[in-house]
Amino acid sequence: MRTRTHLNAAVAFAIAAFSGAAWLRAQPSPKPVNVDSKVLRNAGVIGNDALPGSWLSYGRNQSETRFSTLKQINDTNAKRLGLAWTYVTGAGGGNQEGTPLVWNNTLYGITTWSVVYALDPKTGKELWRWDPEINQTAVRPKICCGVVNRGIALYSGTIIAALNDGRLLALNALTGKPVWEARVAFPQDLYTLTMAPRIAGDKVIIGASGGDKWTRGFFSAFDAKTGHFAWKFYTVPGNPELPPENEAMRAALKTWSGDFWTKGGGGAVWDGFAYDPDANLVYVGTGNAEPWVQKFRGGQNVDNLYTCSILAVDLTSGQLKWHFQTTPNDNWDYDSVQQLMLLDLNINGRPRKVITQASKNGFFWVLDRITGEFISGAPYVKTTWALGLDAKGRPIVNPAAYYDSDPIALFPTGGGAHNWSPMSYSPLTGWVYIPVFLQPFTYAAAEELKEGTNGFARVAREPKVIDSPAIGPPTAEGMRTALEAWDPVNQKLAWRIEGGGGIGGGTVATAGNLVFQVINDGRFRAVTADKGEILYEIQTGRTGMAPPITYEVDGKQYVAFQGGLGRPAPTVGPNDAKVDHPPMMFVFTLDGKADLPTPAPPPPPNNRNNNANNAANNNPGQPAAPEVQH
Repeated sequence: MRTRTHLNAAVAFAIAAFSGAAWLRAQPSPKPVNVDSKVLRNAGVIGNDALPGSWLSYGRNQSETRFSTLKQINDTNAKRLGLAWTYVTGAGGGNQEGTPLVWNNTLYGITTWSVVYALDPKTGKELWRWDPEINQTAVRPKICCGVVNRGIALYSGTIIAALNDGRLLALNALTGKPVWEARVAFPQDLYTLTMAPRIAGDKVIIGASGGDKWTRGFFSAFDAKTGHFAWKFYTVPGNPELPPENEAMRAALKTWSGDFWTKGGGGAVWDGFAYDPDANLVYVGTGNAEPWVQKFRGGQNVDNLYTCSILAVDLTSGQLKWHFQTTPNDNWDYDSVQQLMLLDLNINGRPRKVITQASKNGFFWVLDRITGEFISGAPYVKTTWALGLDAKGRPIVNPAAYYDSDPIALFPTGGGAHNWSPMSYSPLTGWVYIPVFLQPFTYAAAEELKEGTNGFARVAREPKVIDSPAIGPPTAEGMRTALEAWDPVNQKLAWRIEGGGGIGGGTVATAGNLVFQVINDGRFRAVTADKGEILYEIQTGRTGMAPPITYEVDGKQYVAFQGGLGRPAPTVGPNDAKVDHPPMMFVFTLDGKADLPTPAPPPPPNNRNNNANNAANNNPGQPAAPEVQH
């Protein structure tokens, strides 16, 4: 492992003088506010944010709202945005998906192969860079879905990173030197770590990717100060001949059949997370069952708990408190790992503490976050795999959606109506801002299951179009992506901008009546939160796979995000920026004067995407399996 530092004598003296939580900087500055659970809880809360200019957690706070109280950049001046600086994050052959953090006058980021770096947030000057020196030759073949890292955690003066080779590690935030290391999983077992670790109380929570490699899903808790293991929760049962780990696994075992455990079961925890300190509950979303095709898991009459579910687990004990399954007996790769968001809403004249999710399956869910009670659900895009929901929120599956070897076309795509691209919430409008995917996908099952595959067949036959009435907002056939403002109380569309969603990028909402968005085709833009009016838009020349953040230094507000794609992504979107330049951190501010790197030429026509989309119109084509990020 290697740390590259840029320290002068003043910084060296500060390191020697460091004691407790009193971090000293080379530049004269007040002692920084120590980042603990209370600070994380109130981040983004108007009037109660201890560090409004910082970005302290992947989702801005433990409720994952991605709302900032900053408003220097607002709907009256956003047209003056310009580039402040860029930083080359380094080559690595993977997508740039990480959310940077800002604390104590430092911007922290993570790039491919789990390289962590610290920058001056005003200039982009590198302060230190730490490389875990992962054995790429050994690890790459074991990785399910790309060499990516979605972010880091900040706790009590340390940066906590989840490494692609299965380690969890804390670094000194000032120097980049390792503090502690823990083992979460092993790549030889086909697990890898791609999600951003999250802080809950005095623990750090992390899940593992690899569900599509026939692994058994789980997430774990470690002491955030020492790295000591606390507990582990499996999301699906194991070998039924062995005693179940707990009562939750005993109950789940009844919802599986056959030799499911030899195929892992799936249920990977690779993204969605939230934490309610009052309830002492950790919330996670779980991935799809494995193999994808339900006939290879025992048929239509088993739910396969706890795949495609939202789980609430007690932080202290690691025991399950409640679960809600969004797609029972999944047959369409409809994970439920998308962003979980905790909101306090007034519903039917009654204040409710809720958890929300815009799932891959096309439904927007509102649940009581204390009890797991279903409050409401509605399709936020065109949805044909299900005919609606019953009174308890269980999807009423369209009988025609159970496919076999004959291909069928369904909405939404297996890539999801909404994937891991973060949405955001504004308490000023009461709306959630969701990047969405509006295309269908052609499904077909293989004749037989081959070891380590998902059971899906690539076919060249014309699909049957399953086109039940659009239950949600009207969607023009063939439309590909959009940014939606969704009213979670009334479960209805507020506004929609066509052509700005899909997999990758994401949004952040601010008190300046703005939504900042990065789009997978390389655009960055500022949109009014109340009306959906585009005030500023620029093409960066690099595919936008990472979401933006906003922060403030010395009274000046900035917007930052990483850009760059390490490989072709033919099923992510129709106009992904061609990658001819190294990936970068882009930082914008009012009246920024830096030169934007020369844009890459436009990409060639994407025939694979066009053919998949044509399935909705009964046009024959060569459908491609969805490129799913796990």
